[in-house]
Amino acid sequence: MAGESQKKQHHFSTLVGHTNGLTKPASLAAVAGARSGAAGSGAAGGGGASKKLVIKNFRERPTLPDNYTQETWQKLHEAVRAIQNSTSIKYNLEELYQAVENVCSYKASPTLYRQLRQVCEDHVKAQILQFREDSLDSLLFLKKINKCWQDHCRQMIMIRSIFLFLDRTYVLQNSMLPSIWDMGLELFRNHIISDKQVQTKTIDGILLLIERERNGETVDRSLLRSLLSMLSDLQVYKDSFEQRFLEDTNCLYTAEGQKLMQAREVPEYLHHVNRRLEEEADRVVTYLDHATQKPLIACVERQLLGEHLAAILQKGLDNLLNENRIADLTQMYQLFSRVKNGQQLLLQYWSEYIKNFGTTIVVNPERDKDMVQELLDFKDKVDHIIEVCFQKNEKCINLMKESFETFINKRPNKPAELIAKHVDSKLRAGNKEATDEELERILDKIMIIFRFIHGKDVFEAFYKKDLAKRLLVGKSASVDAEKSMLSKLKHECGAAFTSKLEGMFKDMELSKDIMVQFKQYVQNQSDPGNIDLTVNILTMGYWPTYTPMDVLLPPEMVKLQEIFKTFYLGKHSGRKLQWQTSLGHAVLKAEFKEGKKEFQVSLFQTLVLLMFNEGDEFNFEEIKMATGIEENELKRTLQSLACGKARVLNKIPRGKDVEDGDKLIFNADFKHKLFRIKINQIQMKETVEEQVSTTERVFQDRQYQIDAAIVRIMKMRKTLGHNLLVSELYNQLKFPVKPGDLKKRIESLIDREYMERDKDNPNQYHYVA
Repeated sequence: MAGESQKKQHHFSTLVGHTNGLTKPASLAAVAGARSGAAGSGAAGGGGASKKLVIKNFRERPTLPDNYTQETWQKLHEAVRAIQNSTSIKYNLEELYQAVENVCSYKASPTLYRQLRQVCEDHVKAQILQFREDSLDSLLFLKKINKCWQDHCRQMIMIRSIFLFLDRTYVLQNSMLPSIWDMGLELFRNHIISDKQVQTKTIDGILLLIERERNGETVDRSLLRSLLSMLSDLQVYKDSFEQRFLEDTNCLYTAEGQKLMQAREVPEYLHHVNRRLEEEADRVVTYLDHATQKPLIACVERQLLGEHLAAILQKGLDNLLNENRIADLTQMYQLFSRVKNGQQLLLQYWSEYIKNFGTTIVVNPERDKDMVQELLDFKDKVDHIIEVCFQKNEKCINLMKESFETFINKRPNKPAELIAKHVDSKLRAGNKEATDEELERILDKIMIIFRFIHGKDVFEAFYKKDLAKRLLVGKSASVDAEKSMLSKLKHECGAAFTSKLEGMFKDMELSKDIMVQFKQYVQNQSDPGNIDLTVNILTMGYWPTYTPMDVLLPPEMVKLQEIFKTFYLGKHSGRKLQWQTSLGHAVLKAEFKEGKKEFQVSLFQTLVLLMFNEGDEFNFEEIKMATGIEENELKRTLQSLACGKARVLNKIPRGKDVEDGDKLIFNADFKHKLFRIKINQIQMKETVEEQVSTTERVFQDRQYQIDAAIVRIMKMRKTLGHNLLVSELYNQLKFPVKPGDLKKRIESLIDREYMERDKDNPNQYHYVA
């Protein structure tokens, strides 16, 4: 057993070595053994087998000396006072810690806690006196309260480290008691910060510092951070500071918003608002409690933005949009998105702007020439703003579409007509503005504008007329581009919309095949003649309606026409050919003093110029008699030959217009740098009469469509009330129509006995089978 007793002796000496404060080492060893219930094991002396070491409790608990608790408290009290007075502590901290542990082990914890609380309370109460001085200015007062707080925290940390055993045993087991740290906070709160004078002066001082900082002054932010952290730790931040801070903030920004809205331009005002929001967010990060962020930012947003939304938009949105101020518009969108109803109101004003701006482009006839290009440019600008400034907001995109549709249809039919003409200008030969890829992009953009139009039949009529001219006069820039446009229209409006347009292309392709056969046919004739004739066979239903013009053709042309007629009707019996002289064109060879030239001219121009093979001078009436050209058409034709850039004829008297008594003389001195000259072909220029007749044809077609729709609905429903019939018609018709127009068509069908009114109810209709 020698080894075992040595182990015990060694074990006890270790415990004694770590202890100070009791006079009897044996007793201490016994207390330690009793408390820990420790057991150890180790090798027996002399290298024997391993044995388990068991330490048993003493049979009797050692007693403390009578004055031990009192003496120990004296030491602890001295140490606490030294900490509070920032003087050196006489005792070793480990010794003090062990003393607390010993006192607590002998159930003196309640007394020890009470004594500690009392000494802390006495010290905190004594601190209030230094804050009674009225001579202290605000900043010095704040620094003093901050120092007091910092000292208090430092002291309580040290005190708690000494009384840690008390804190972790007795206090932890008593839920009603605050921890030593919380007790310190409670004392500071009750005796210092809850003092009305101290609290008022503290809060006033903090608010003054923040006000100065908001006015641009540099303040001690670390002081603010420390003081506000103190209020948070003491749990008085919300009630004592935050409420007043938010009230002051509200007052400040209410006044600032009203003042600056009148004094500053909108972009400058928005920059200011943005800066204020950044400043306040920075304050939260730097020294305010995080919980203050939401009400603080909401207050700034409400007073600087929410109260002035309509005023900002009225004062500045139009200017920002007109000047394309992308950065400012982006900022406006971001700021308005932060406020309730802000985004909604912004988009509402934005929609009105589009309608108003678009309306000025569409309704002014003086801008017709550039209307489509202006619409395309405006659409590009609007799209860019949506993408960059408004973050591709879906509501914004939908509003834009609605707005475009609203303003573009404020002037019925004209935009549709002008879009068709714009497409014509892009697809016509000689348009060297764009490559194939650029042309494709332009056509895509035009299609977007086209989608907004209600009267697409007007577009179709003008597009068909222009396409006919491009195809018949060989003016199309690119067959691929033509087919691409046709494909876009088909995708947008359906196959029925483009069937006639596709038929026109088929006619042109079939005509090429027919002409190959005709050339072979002519070569087999005994006298083929020296004129090279090309004919396009047009199916009447596909092409625009052309008014036939009878003119007096030279015998050679008449002979060739007859040869073609015999050839064609021989292959296709039962068909009828109608020659459209207004669409004809020719190449003429001419000789002048300068030399030979070739002219690309219309058939009417050809007939006039061929007259001058018979003489050098003719008057207007003679030309009219010889050619048989209608008077107005002849005046336009002579104007192109005698008043344009290439003057093959001279007119007497000189002037821009051709009158009845004018004389036309062959210009033998004609000069031109080109060998082949294209003289402006009048039929390529649309006349006002043509324009009106195209529009009238559209209206006529609409009447037929309305009639057909009414009959179709009545045939299916047999009996229908007026309002229901009109509602059905609105759903079926693909063009805008007024109730008055529908009423007229219904009356017309009643007169023609397709339907009849009910005898008892005039608003009820019956289908007549």
